Amino acid sequence: MEFRELSIPGAWEITPRQFGDDRGVFLEWFKDSAFTAAVGRPLELRQANCSVSAAGVLRGVHFTDTPPGQAKYVTCVRGAFLDVIVDLRVGSPTFGRWDSVLIDDVDRRAVYLSEGLGHAILSLEDASTVMYLCSIEYTPSLDRDLHPLDPDLGIDWPTVGRDGRPLEYQLSDKDAAAPSLATLTADGVLPRFGR
Repeated sequence: MEFRELSIPGAWEITPRQFGDDRGVFLEWFKDSAFTAAVGRPLELRQANCSVSAAGVLRGVHFTDTPPGQAKYVTCVRGAFLDVIVDLRVGSPTFGRWDSVLIDDVDRRAVYLSEGLGHAILSLEDASTVMYLCSIEYTPSLDRDLHPLDPDLGIDWPTVGRDGRPLEYQLSDKDAAAPSLATLTADGVLPRFGR
């Protein structure tokens, strides 16, 4: 496994070694010892999720009240997603900035994001499937949302899918009604850097 810290401290791209032959492919998409050595702490595992999306489905930006916060380890097992991490930690030198990783069924990369970071994914192909490990169980009272198309974030979302066809963004009602970064900042609900 190869670990690369993204431009947002606390977020990592993980590229596994793939072993293939005429029967298929084998890889380790998570390995505790390698993860702990690279990130500096183990991943507490409390929940595992799977989500299947049509091309153009945009999920997020989601984050969790911190503390306790929710760390995530995300990979794509079918299709392709643009995985976006946003630094929402007030006081962080990279507050409001984002970075992204293409996760797909070719390179089979994973993304790790620590507590206090926002997360969004855009499906680039029909039936794309993402799996993620979470450090805490989903708790609706801790769940927060930020509008993924907020111009203050300036996320450079792809406009074409993996097949070259134009993408039509599809947001849930909850994500479409999510507040802006300015509103969340004014409301004082964003995580604090260093907690």
